[in-house]
Amino acid sequence: MANFSIRPHNNPFLPHRTNPHSLIYHSVSATRLVSHPQFLRLSLRVRCSIKEKENVKGNDELPPVLSGLKVDESEQTGSISKFENGLSSGNGIDEVGFDSNWPPWKNVPDRYKMIGTTALAFVICNMDKVNLSVAIIPMSHQFGWNSSVAGLVQSSFFWGYALSQLPGGWLAKIFGGRKVLEIGVLTWSLSTALVPFLAGYMPGLILSRILVGIGEGVSPSAATDLIARLIPLQERSRAVAFVFGGLSVGSVSGLLLAPPLIQNFGWESVFYIFGFLGIAWFAGFQFLDGQPSVPLKSFPDESKSESGYPNKKVTTPIKLQQLPAALKEVPWRGFFEYPPVWAMIYTHFCGSWGHYTCLSWLPTYFSEELNLNLTEAAWVSILPPLASIFVTSIASQLADNLISNGVDTTTVRKICQTIAFVSPAFCMTLSSVDLGLPPWEVVAILTSGLALSSFALSGLYCTHQDMSPEYASVLLGITNTVGAIPGIVGVALTGFLLDSTHSWSISLFAPSIFFYLTGTIVWLVFASSKPKTFSNNK
Repeated sequence: MANFSIRPHNNPFLPHRTNPHSLIYHSVSATRLVSHPQFLRLSLRVRCSIKEKENVKGNDELPPVLSGLKVDESEQTGSISKFENGLSSGNGIDEVGFDSNWPPWKNVPDRYKMIGTTALAFVICNMDKVNLSVAIIPMSHQFGWNSSVAGLVQSSFFWGYALSQLPGGWLAKIFGGRKVLEIGVLTWSLSTALVPFLAGYMPGLILSRILVGIGEGVSPSAATDLIARLIPLQERSRAVAFVFGGLSVGSVSGLLLAPPLIQNFGWESVFYIFGFLGIAWFAGFQFLDGQPSVPLKSFPDESKSESGYPNKKVTTPIKLQQLPAALKEVPWRGFFEYPPVWAMIYTHFCGSWGHYTCLSWLPTYFSEELNLNLTEAAWVSILPPLASIFVTSIASQLADNLISNGVDTTTVRKICQTIAFVSPAFCMTLSSVDLGLPPWEVVAILTSGLALSSFALSGLYCTHQDMSPEYASVLLGITNTVGAIPGIVGVALTGFLLDSTHSWSISLFAPSIFFYLTGTIVWLVFASSKPKTFSNNK
């Protein structure tokens, strides 16, 4: 529909001349006056016959009654198309009317809607990930679990998370990230809601947490595929930061909401409520227009349309019997023969070691080493992800601005990833040395270092799309599979070293510092964001 705004000085109800070649019969079917401090807007719906419309087109001079009509340029193309299509209905009458701008996001580009809802899915993702870390305390008391059993229940999430990375990346490549994401959200949400029913049956409980890990494990690759398909290079850092930044928001939200919910409604409530949020997201996502759920058969690296956006050529969906052939088409050998891919794999492993070990053990460190009570330790644990939200917005803007100003993409990714690794390594070194600092200064130092590690979202996590938009989800599946290993091995090894050495510096900080520094060296030497055409024939 075309939007017409009538200026106050043009009164449409005053007598006016008629065109000698044609008469325009118009009727007002709906009027609306909107008050404003500076002007009044009058919205009209005008009916014109076919012949009359053609005559108006042929006239160079419009009658005074139409001289005050101003067509909104953003609606011209769509409105004319709708106008022409409507004339073929056979009744000879068409309508041009004013469309309301409700809901508020109606005119938001589809790619932004998709990125926004994906970020919301990641918020729910981490809420479902951290809820067990809080609920495990009352659950252990109720069912008589010792620390070993509680650790087994919590680590079972990472079994599913690690197993689903590579299959999730491949499925996102074949079927499209949208379809994989919505199935992943539904899987982990239903599994979360089932935890209260299965808590008394250990095999069922572990299976439910493995399913949560599988559902959440396919989501990063699905989001990477969406970003690679929809977002141009100049907006990619912000898109990645916005989507994956939802994880930090989810951690903060989960840690804030879970304690009062458990206290007032029981530990079961966090699983029911958080699971329902994911199911509601899945239902709402079905109404969202955006990327089709069909695969990209051909997607040249960094191929762009004339508008500068990624080429979104699609084909018909692949049938189940075609999956084996599609799996063979993935250039696995080409991936592992390319040194920058190995740089991404090792860098992802190093970053995950520091992230997962700190996520699991920092609350205990704050409580035992810094002598904070449990309430203080819980609140302090929120500070790193909370600060990460702020740092992420700065890092993404910086990266995109540098790329827009002509700085080489590889250089930008190396700068961001170096900041992401050197900063926490330096802060952990300060915390390891006995400088006689008060507890809250140590907390501030660690929070700063872990927050700056969010620069990785504009470094490593963008490189998969930079290197190959077509295989970005598969590449992230490969690197994230290796990156999930610290969640299984690193967390347990930290506890073993702590029991053996009774030193937080040796057990928690020293391994992380080692991986941060070696990861930085490997990244600076071998990383590359240059588009790469992988092929089984090379």
